[in-house]
Amino acid sequence: MKHESRFGDGHGQGNIVAFKGALHRYIIEALEEHPDNLLDRGRHQLTPFVNAQVADYARSRHIPISRYEQEQLSEELVDELVGFGPLEVLLKDPEVTEILVNGPSRLFIERRGVLQRSDLRFIDDAHLVRVIQRILAPVGRRLDESSPMVDARMPDGSRINAVIPPVAIDGPALSVRKFRQDMLKSTDLLASGSLDQGILSFLELAVERRCNILVSGGTGTGKTTMLNLLSQHISPAERIVTIEDTAELQLKHEHVVRLETRPPNADGYGEIAARELVRNALRMRPDRIILGEIRGVEVLDVLTAMNTGHDGSMTTIHANNAQDALLRLESLVGLSGVQVAEKTLRQTVCSAIDVVVQLVRLADGRRCVSEILEVISLRENQYVTHSLFRLQHNGIHRFVQESAKPCGDKLQNLP
Repeated sequence: MKHESRFGDGHGQGNIVAFKGALHRYIIEALEEHPDNLLDRGRHQLTPFVNAQVADYARSRHIPISRYEQEQLSEELVDELVGFGPLEVLLKDPEVTEILVNGPSRLFIERRGVLQRSDLRFIDDAHLVRVIQRILAPVGRRLDESSPMVDARMPDGSRINAVIPPVAIDGPALSVRKFRQDMLKSTDLLASGSLDQGILSFLELAVERRCNILVSGGTGTGKTTMLNLLSQHISPAERIVTIEDTAELQLKHEHVVRLETRPPNADGYGEIAARELVRNALRMRPDRIILGEIRGVEVLDVLTAMNTGHDGSMTTIHANNAQDALLRLESLVGLSGVQVAEKTLRQTVCSAIDVVVQLVRLADGRRCVSEILEVISLRENQYVTHSLFRLQHNGIHRFVQESAKPCGDKLQNLP
C-alpha cells in the first residue's frame, strides 16, 4: 500500500506544500493567541481546535476543500504539532521495517525487505529538523551544527540515525530501523525460507555444545535476528551479559544483564566504549558474552574472552562471506594499535571462533543463511575451514548440506 498525500487529488504537489506551509503558520499564530496552552493538553483538545482553524482558513481565502480533505489535513497538522509529522503513519505501520529520509521531499520505506519510494514528504528542511529534534527529545540527545550526527535508540527500541548540514551536503538525512515487538521464532524463519530444518538443528546443537559463533553479513541481512534466534537455545541456568551500541537484542532469558555504550556529552566527556564494557563484563561472572557487533578495538578483548573460559559467546561482524569475516577480525585487531605477529593473531582467531554463520539478503528482499563454516585449525599459517551448509543459486535457491559431519572437537559425535 502506498502512503499518498492526503490532500485533494486536484491540487498539484507544489500547491499542496505551499498550502500546508501557510496553514501551519496560521495555526501556530492562532495557538500563540489562545489563552490556554493546547499543545500540553493532548490530541483530544487540540484536534477540534485545529479542525476549526483549517475550516476558517479555507473559508476566508475561498479555497475549495471537502470535509474529508479538511479532516485529513487537520489530522496531519496535529501529527506535526504533537507527533512526528509525516513519519507518524509510517511508525505505526507494522509492515514498514525501515524509513529512510533523504531531505524533505525524498522519503523511502522498506516493506517486506524491498525499498520503495513514499509519496509522503516534509514541508522543508526546517520541518524535517524539527521532527528529528522531537524524536530525540525523550532520549536526551542533541543535534546541531556543533554535533551534526546522532545515533540513538527511541523509547520503543527503534534505532535512529540523523545527519544535518554541514556534514550532510544536500540537507538533513534520517534513517529509522523499526524495533520488532514480536521476536521472530525458528518456525517463522523456516516458513520464510531463511533456513531449513538441517541448519536449524545444527545451530541448536552448536549453541548447546557452547561453540563460539560469529554471525557475518552485510547491512540489513538479519544479524541481530540470528543472535536472537541463537539465544533462545541457551540454557536458562546460564548467566548472559549483552553489550551493544544501541540495544536491539530481545533475549527471552531470565538471567541477562544488558549493557549499552554511551557517546560523549556535549563537552566531549563521559564516553563509554564497547571495549570498556567487554572488560567490565569479564568481572560480572558471565557464562556467555553476546556482543551486538564487533566494530573496532574491542575485537581483541572479545577474542581473549572467547579463549579464556567464556565458551558459547556470540557476536556479529560486517563481511561479504564467511572467509572474509575471519580476515576482517584480523584487520580490526590491527586498528586497535596492538602489535601482534600474524601467526599468533591467526592462532588466536582460530582458537576463539568455532562457527561462522554467513547471512545474505536476496534480490526479492528475503534474508537467509548463505553458508555455515566451521573453523577447524591453522595449517601453514592458513585457516583450515569446513563448509557445512551452503545456499545454491542455480535458478532455485536451496540449501545444500556439503558435509555430513563437522570436524571440530565441540561438534564431533553428532547424534
